[in-house]
Formats: sequence, structure tokens, C-alpha cells
Amino acid sequence: QVQLVESGGGLVQPGGSLNLSCEAKEFFFRYSVAGWYRQAPGMQRELVAQTSRHGTPTIADSVKGRFTVSRDNVRNRIYLQMSNLKPEDTAVYYCSVPIEGGNVLNVNSAYWGQGTQVTVSA
Repeated sequence: QVQLVESGGGLVQPGGSLNLSCEAKEFFFRYSVAGWYRQAPGMQRELVAQTSRHGTPTIADSVKGRFTVSRDNVRNRIYLQMSNLKPEDTAVYYCSVPIEGGNVLNVNSAYWGQGTQVTVSA
């Protein structure tokens, strides 16, 4: 049974940093794109960053220069390094992979982690 297990969220002051990790269990992770989404209260789920199966990163404009995405295909993990955090980064963060694997994320056909809360507040 495929599981995505996230860790690393928490409360941080503006300007601070957090690192998120997600382990994909029972999934052919190395053959698939993987991504991080976030959802703030009352907002739609937003793609924050993704990494191709070879590790090529794509970062959303809203976090470019502050967030970095990476992956480890040996440990079946995807990481999100977040720095210079702002209150508007407050959201539940989810990792995701497409059910069929491949190169394209698909919110309508995906495995999701349980979500980890990131709160940026003084």
C-alpha cells in the first residue's frame, strides 16, 4: 500500500526557516515526478515546487528564491527547504506523486501525504 509520510512542519517566526521531508513507501519513486503543494484556509491547493525523476526542480514564482526542492531516489524522499518565511506561507503542506508515475503531476490522480502544518507568526 502506497504511503507518503511527511515530517518537519511547525511554528516559526517571520524570516525563519523550516525543512520538510516526505518519504514515499511502496511506490516506484525513482521513476516519478514528485511535488509539494500547500493549502491555506479558504484557498485552493497550490503547487509550490516539484522535482522531476532526475531531480530537475521547478519552483513557483511566489516562493522562488526562498524555497528549494530536492529528492533522494535511494531513500525515496522529497525535501522542501524553506527560508525567509513569511506569514503568507502559512498553510498545510502536502507532498504528492501521480498514481501512474511519470513526468506530470495530476491533482485528480495522485497519492497524497497526510499534510504538515507550517505556521509563520511572530
